[in-house]
Amino acid sequence: MRSPKLLRAVRKQRVGIYAGAFDPVHAGHVAFALQAAAAAKLDQIIFLPERRPRYKPGVEHYAHRMAMIRRALAPHPRLAVMEMVDKNYSVMRTLPQLKSLFPDVDLVFLMGSDSALTIPAWPGAGRLLACCELVVGVRAEHEFTYIDQTIRSWPVLPCSLKVIDSYAPDISSSRIRQALRENHYTKGLLSSVQRYARSEWLYVSAVSHTG
Repeated sequence: MRSPKLLRAVRKQRVGIYAGAFDPVHAGHVAFALQAAAAAKLDQIIFLPERRPRYKPGVEHYAHRMAMIRRALAPHPRLAVMEMVDKNYSVMRTLPQLKSLFPDVDLVFLMGSDSALTIPAWPGAGRLLACCELVVGVRAEHEFTYIDQTIRSWPVLPCSLKVIDSYAPDISSSRIRQALRENHYTKGLLSSVQRYARSEWLYVSAVSHTG
């Protein structure tokens, strides 16, 4: 008698969503994305720059930020960037759009610890946490234990959580912008970003940029 064939379960694709201003993208962003891909077994990570971040007025033009991200991610096949039409993101509007764009996929949201600590104040935060996983990179100003315990004390917990020590916790876009303004190198400044910024005369003044 022939043995019945065993059907191998097909693993769902796992896609990381990494939203932010990326003004500009730097080596810390890329390093964290690669760390998260390994830690959470992600098939792909999508960088999702906001056109007009609510709490970061004066960011560089969206087209320039997109161009720098594309150049920064080019060497990394699992990292990609995607445009969305919304000026800024919200759980109630953006999450359904992402679920429609990525059906039958496990969505995993990537963020730094500074952003993660603000989640309980987001409108619709419970909806996000109930259906999605989080990967949180610990920034230099925070302790791993504090971030992990704080998130696990929330009234609504993410369906899965990974807190990781970032390889580059102290790199910031504000420091990168200052280096570009002063025409010198600093830790985390990507050569592709430096070349593009110089060619387009970006960040030559200090007006309004934050973060």
